[in-house]
Amino acid sequence: MKFLTRAGPVWLWALTLAAFAVQTDDYIVIGVLPAVSHTVQLSETATGQLVTVYSLTYALAAPMWALLPLRIPRRRALCGALTVFGAANFAVLLVDTYAPLMALRVLAALAAALVLPTALAAAGAEAPPQRQGRYLATVMTGLTGAVLLGVPAGTWIGALFGWRATFLFGGLLGMGALLLLLRTLPRAEAHAFPERKSLLDMLRPLLNGAVTVILVVTALTVAGNLAFQTYIAPFLSGVSGVSPTVLAVLLVCSGIGGLLGTQASGRLIDRYTPGRVFALVSTVFCGAMLAFAGLWLVRPVPVALTAVLLVGWSAAAWAVPPSIQSLMLARAGTEAAAQAMAVQSSAVYVGAALGGAVGGGFLAADRGLIPAAAAGLAFLGLVIMLPAMRSHTADPSSKTNREVETETA
Repeated sequence: MKFLTRAGPVWLWALTLAAFAVQTDDYIVIGVLPAVSHTVQLSETATGQLVTVYSLTYALAAPMWALLPLRIPRRRALCGALTVFGAANFAVLLVDTYAPLMALRVLAALAAALVLPTALAAAGAEAPPQRQGRYLATVMTGLTGAVLLGVPAGTWIGALFGWRATFLFGGLLGMGALLLLLRTLPRAEAHAFPERKSLLDMLRPLLNGAVTVILVVTALTVAGNLAFQTYIAPFLSGVSGVSPTVLAVLLVCSGIGGLLGTQASGRLIDRYTPGRVFALVSTVFCGAMLAFAGLWLVRPVPVALTAVLLVGWSAAAWAVPPSIQSLMLARAGTEAAAQAMAVQSSAVYVGAALGGAVGGGFLAADRGLIPAAAAGLAFLGLVIMLPAMRSHTADPSSKTNREVETETA
């Protein structure tokens, strides 16, 4: 029995909820950091390592899970990982010291490292060919929504009911996704793991120059975005003198822009090609960053102008991932989809670390240069991607259904 809505199959929204849950869980500690620090009787700096360790564990575990030569269907892998994810969050209710809390965060990250790449691979594999971009973009809205809604909601819940309730919220999100997936995700997966494969067989689709290029570009584009996003508060304070209240409103506006950009990207990918969409949105991103760099020279500027640019930046930044993921799936192939998404997820975390370091360096030197540095990283990624985009366009197997139908007619 198929469960459909006008916006797509219900299993697609279950995958989106799974992405929302694990992304919310990644940053949920930030909103309750002082309360957690007080309970475990450590400094906020030490307690903040709960976030760092989660991210590091995810980055290391994602490719490890995907490259294990096990014959596990995606449906079973997703449901098992979400079960562990929920249990790790619920168990926080039973601890009040740092060591077991850290262990539970590692366990949750290990599960999340299997959930998100598998969800993206499932969306790409189960989507009709002419809607793959939209399906990937839909799952990506779970990540955007986590930043816009999940983390603020977790912070609010923690303020009302105590910091442990924040982790209870994360576990409930995971269980909600699990129940929906059990009910709706198709069982038939002949293309998931048709036969037991060796590690070399699973790596072979990833061992080519195009995949390497895409991984490098993924890291660079994420670095460019995070170089700006990580230090957006001090930059906006300097360029428009925004107060914390105004900053919160601007961040909500940028989150809405991100949601719109993600959805627009999916539709454009299905109509044109991932390479063209990547080139377009990367150019818009660079343009927004250079505009911010220019505004710094004539500061202070009206908040309204800052808000418009912020929405444009966010829309472009969140439109990039579906295009890169589509390129990766095309290059790695359907059978290696899970491995490709996992390795690419690790590249995202490498890029996040690089972006934080670059942004921090420019913050110390001159925060007005942060947008220019972000534009430089993104532009470098675009330049490196150009040869891969040309070869993708030239490859007959990479053509969209629309192109094939046109040629046939």
